[in-house]
Amino acid sequence: MPEQRGIRSFVLRQGRVSNAQRRAHDELLPIHGIPYAAQALDLDSAFGREAPKILEIGFGMGETTAAIAQAHPENDYLGIEVHTPGVGALLKLIDELSITNVRIVQHDAVEVLRHMLAPESLSGAHIFFPDPWPKKRHHKRRLIQPDFVALLVSRLKPGAHLHAATDWEDYALQILAVLSTEPALANTANGFAERPATRPETKFERRGVKLGHKVWDVVFRKS
Repeated sequence: MPEQRGIRSFVLRQGRVSNAQRRAHDELLPIHGIPYAAQALDLDSAFGREAPKILEIGFGMGETTAAIAQAHPENDYLGIEVHTPGVGALLKLIDELSITNVRIVQHDAVEVLRHMLAPESLSGAHIFFPDPWPKKRHHKRRLIQPDFVALLVSRLKPGAHLHAATDWEDYALQILAVLSTEPALANTANGFAERPATRPETKFERRGVKLGHKVWDVVFRKS
């Protein structure tokens, strides 16, 4: 019997792919990418070394992932993104900046977590600015729901961190509530956290802050 699929938390929008992004995608994904396969992934073999592995879910155009990877060469970063422009953009940064500690899987994060990542294999996970699905009837499509969090937490090692950030207040409240009800997680702050120095501000975020928009960070740790 085929596996039943849940509601997708993303839409494959037909965004414009620039020539540079397409070239980077075609030439560099075979080097820095990991093809999706419904079988367990040996992370140390994928990166060619033993090091803490941090998951970056939905890295957008890759600016933050590239900055974090550069700032923390002691860690390895596995980025998951479905949209080709963003994958191409991050690959271009990896090439330009000679980043060696990032690998990319261009696939649905739920399936990657379920089939490719072993339990307690990750030292941390980042979900920065996930699609807010602002219309109330679409809230069920938001990524951070109890079932997804339980799956993600099962892949975290004891002591690993889970860091989410959003600029939508009602989604921030939902994220805080969902993570607070996961028994294996403990909040590192009294409610929302100050932005950790490990999360660089993006250009988009800086523009928003200048316009008076707020960003909420939530940082939990697995017990």
